[in-house]
Amino acid sequence: MKLSADMKAFEKRLGHRFSNPELLVRALTHGSVSSSTRPDNQRLEFLGDRVLGLVMATALLEADQKATEGQLAPRFNALVRKETCADVARQIDIGAVLKLGRSEMLSGGRRKQALLGDAMEAVIAAVYRDAGFEAAQKVILSLWGDRIHTVEADARDAKTSLQEWAQARGQKPPAYVEISRSGPDHAPVFTIAARLQDGSEAQATAGSKRQAEQAAAQALLDRLTS
Repeated sequence: MKLSADMKAFEKRLGHRFSNPELLVRALTHGSVSSSTRPDNQRLEFLGDRVLGLVMATALLEADQKATEGQLAPRFNALVRKETCADVARQIDIGAVLKLGRSEMLSGGRRKQALLGDAMEAVIAAVYRDAGFEAAQKVILSLWGDRIHTVEADARDAKTSLQEWAQARGQKPPAYVEISRSGPDHAPVFTIAARLQDGSEAQATAGSKRQAEQAAAQALLDRLTS
């Protein structure tokens, strides 16, 4: 199989040239355009998630040899979560080469966080299947870059900080309540309220529940500490 010019350009952005180009094509094939003779990237996504996890766990242990499991776990979660994978995917413009069905293209699939994150994991698996663990590790460490060394700020997210604020004052952990959901199924918008036992509350709106919860927690923190 010969890759198109845009796929070859993507290989350069990725930092890996495939011996088996079919693996890359499959990694970039979304279920909306798959068929019995054109498998999608879901199985590769499953594998890529595990490869990414092993690389990140190893990198974190090497980066801070004195850190406890309790310190490492939130850093790990911040590095492998879907939002981070999607950010890396945007960094190398995976969206430009994703193979999508017409409905997904019309609904902005090339920009969807979930699709980008899934494709990034699938591409990692494709590199692993194509050239082994060391090749996948090299690609991951290059693309994630300084995130590994600056992850502490990301790991201490707003929800964690708000919970610690509440517990330090003898309150129960914050509650997160879905106030509303709007928009089409393929692009929902959530409004979430972060509430404390003492009645303090703040709301935020975002394209995913997690993002809305984080934003609401940050808004409430800002109000409480201002």
